[in-house]
Amino acid sequence: MAPTHRWIKPEVYPLIAAMTFVAGMCVFSLTRNVLINPAVRINKADRATAVLENEEEGKKYTHHSLRNFLRNRPPQIMPSINNFFSENQKD
Repeated sequence: MAPTHRWIKPEVYPLIAAMTFVAGMCVFSLTRNVLINPAVRINKADRATAVLENEEEGKKYTHHSLRNFLRNRPPQIMPSINNFFSENQKD
């Protein structure tokens, strides 16, 4: 049996996929905060002001569409399975 000289072994693919996903989440979060967060001040004029009057912009940032969608949902990932296993079973 000849030795395989692969640069990346197939066993490493799940780890690469997980790390790519996490790195993508980090890039998304950092980009969102830099571009949309009202507390981040990039230009010099905003940095010069001590207090920004942007309460409306802050509310818009914190109450985004995903949070509004999840607001009235139960705080469970799989409520039907949780209810199935937590309710008393009739024998």
